Formats: sequence, C-alpha cells, structure tokens
Amino acid sequence: MLHPDQFSVNEAWIAFRLNDAPIRTERDGSFHCIALMDAASCFILATEFVAASAEDASPLEVRRLLKKGRSHRNQLPKTLLLAREHAGTTIEREASRQKIEVVRVPERELQVFIGEARDRFRERFGASTQ
Repeated sequence: MLHPDQFSVNEAWIAFRLNDAPIRTERDGSFHCIALMDAASCFILATEFVAASAEDASPLEVRRLLKKGRSHRNQLPKTLLLAREHAGTTIEREASRQKIEVVRVPERELQVFIGEARDRFRERFGASTQ
C-alpha cells in the first residue's frame, strides 16, 4: 500500500478527479475538476476544470495543469501516479512527452492521499465523490 512517507516532495505527483458528479453551472455547462497533488505533502498543486461532456481533458488543459504544478518548485516530478480506473489518456501521453514516468495503480491505493481532498471538495461544492 502506498503512503506519503514513501516519497520526497516533488518526487511524485498524483493526478485525479476530485468529483464524480459533474459540477453544474447555468452559464457554462457541467464540469469535472481535475487535481494535481504532490504525493509526499498531499498539497494540491493545481486544478483544472474540464467539460463533463468531454471524454478526456484536452492536451491544452493537461499542459496548463502540469505548468501550474511546475510553477511551485520550477520542476516536474519524476513520477506521475494515475488510477488504473482513470479512463483519460491525454495526461498520460503529455506526462510521458515531458519525460515523467507514469505509473498506474488501483485507485484504492491512492485513497490515503486523495480521500481528504475529495471529502473537502464535496463539503464545499456538494458534488458527490467515491
């Protein structure tokens, strides 16, 4: 089982969706919130809202997410952790293109990292999460 103590700051990031139910807006439609978290500190480095109607984040959205994450320490991580169940492949391709090793793990192994963030997101926005 993975744990934050296994990592040093900025060694590995986790990309995950904060919500399961789309966030609905009257003006712009429905969105999912994609987060980028440092695995050691569990600090959320960046978020990006992606249209719920899209199958995956666009390359531009993914590059923007990684750029925001990089801005904290002016470097990218060695590893990006993604849930095996995460259907999106754009972030995997872009991370590989930027020479970040992508490691797929069962989402249950990421819960120790992302569980609290999802709970807080649900409290704030009322969107259900797993």
